[in-house]
Amino acid sequence: MRPSARRYAAVAGLAACLLLAGCSDSSDGTEPSDLTTAPAPLAWEPVAGGVDDTVTTNGRWTLTVGADGDGATLSGPDGTTGTGVSARERVSDGLLDDDWAVVVVADRQETRPARAEVTELATGETWTIDGRSEVPTTSGGTWAMGAGRLAHATVSDDGGYCLAEVDLATRSSSLGWCAPDRHGFNGARVTASGTALMTFDDGRPSCRTVGTADGSDLLPFEDVTDCRGWDALVLDDGSQVWSVVPRENQVETARFAARAPGGEVVDLGTGTSGTLVACGGAAWFARDPLRDGDPATLVRWTPEEGASTAYETDGGPAFLAAPRCGGSRITVTALTEGGDEQVSAPVG
Repeated sequence: MRPSARRYAAVAGLAACLLLAGCSDSSDGTEPSDLTTAPAPLAWEPVAGGVDDTVTTNGRWTLTVGADGDGATLSGPDGTTGTGVSARERVSDGLLDDDWAVVVVADRQETRPARAEVTELATGETWTIDGRSEVPTTSGGTWAMGAGRLAHATVSDDGGYCLAEVDLATRSSSLGWCAPDRHGFNGARVTASGTALMTFDDGRPSCRTVGTADGSDLLPFEDVTDCRGWDALVLDDGSQVWSVVPRENQVETARFAARAPGGEVVDLGTGTSGTLVACGGAAWFARDPLRDGDPATLVRWTPEEGASTAYETDGGPAFLAAPRCGGSRITVTALTEGGDEQVSAPVG
């Protein structure tokens, strides 16, 4: 079954659950009343490639990760280059902004450290981060890029599971915050204001905390329900955005909130866990249909403009993959019963 078909089935099951059992994480299925159509509608355009491929574009360059991670291509003004993988490898992440492209190649069995191929777009120069680097990679773990920095997981000399950051301009790496014993972390998001992530323990269910890694410390976000955090990011202006998962048996459904620089906490409504990104000075996340026949939507939030619907599908059942920021553009993949599409729009 192709990925979109599996997602149709999942969305159909969720829609049926919402319709028949009322299993929304909000008691009445409503959303904040200030959620409106985007103040300035975005100019969405189709992107090249099939929807089974994961495409990210910044307008000049396009990074495409093949279905099932079977390779990646970077296309731009100077032509196209490719990243091939062996039978035991897959491309696990493709990251792009206005200055850099990063292709992460992982071992399918996660027994060998991952490697990242970094390309400076202005020069075309390419270099590699791997298990032999100054701060080595490890198998699995989170990868994130922003503000000229690349974050990845590493294992310290004493066996700790830690966050590493690479200054892409100087190619220097540093060891940052390390998770406590019997803890892990995931979902890193890097902005000019810091690296936010989710840490978890080995409980059943796991207790999860979201916060910002600051040197050797983790600074938890305030006002997040204990042990329920999932997504986290800090916008360039210092605004914090996060999500919590109210029901452990429905981890795909989260409740999002934000704190503006002045300290006010804003309820952003339900959304799909794992889809929060920062792009063009705003926070974005996907929302699955709330009721049978509703569209899937892409929500945008800034402290100045509040929350707005930036994109919606043409009815349901429907599913939006996590939006992908390409520096000055955002790209979204929509899978719907009426037809799939992959589109991009400028955001700054």
